Amino acid sequence: MLDAGLFAGQRFELIDGDLIDKMGQEPPHSHAIRILHTWMAKIFKPTQVQIQSPIEAADQEESLPEPDLAVLVELKDDYRRRHPRGDELLLAIEVADTTARYDATLKRDLYARAGVPEYWVLDIGGRRLIVHRSPSQGKFGQVDSLPETAVVSAGGVEIPVSELLP
Repeated sequence: MLDAGLFAGQRFELIDGDLIDKMGQEPPHSHAIRILHTWMAKIFKPTQVQIQSPIEAADQEESLPEPDLAVLVELKDDYRRRHPRGDELLLAIEVADTTARYDATLKRDLYARAGVPEYWVLDIGGRRLIVHRSPSQGKFGQVDSLPETAVVSAGGVEIPVSELLP
């Protein structure tokens, strides 16, 4: 239905066979995406950073998630014909102002199954960054909840969590 254009102009995300309405963003959510983009574009090549673009999940017939921000290993010519796979990312990030539980459970498992090596949930309300690493057999082996006073490393650069929060 998506390919046929039945939802043209509408923002939906395919997750586990369900079309999820991508509600409008509140200012803190969109501002956090801008902050994250600014940081990632400083650390990685601008061509590696994508905003709210689909990635192919392990079950791509059932799921086509659109992380708020993703960092590609590299920009491939092949992406003219297909979306990047989870294992072709360095990092996927979701910003959660009202969706922290959803992003830290259902989406976490989806990204782990897709082979995304590192997944962050920027929990605005909880003033923390939840970092998931080491996916194996559809689960992340390491999960750290970093308060706003902590730092996180991306591409060898240390970033204060407080500077990622709006």
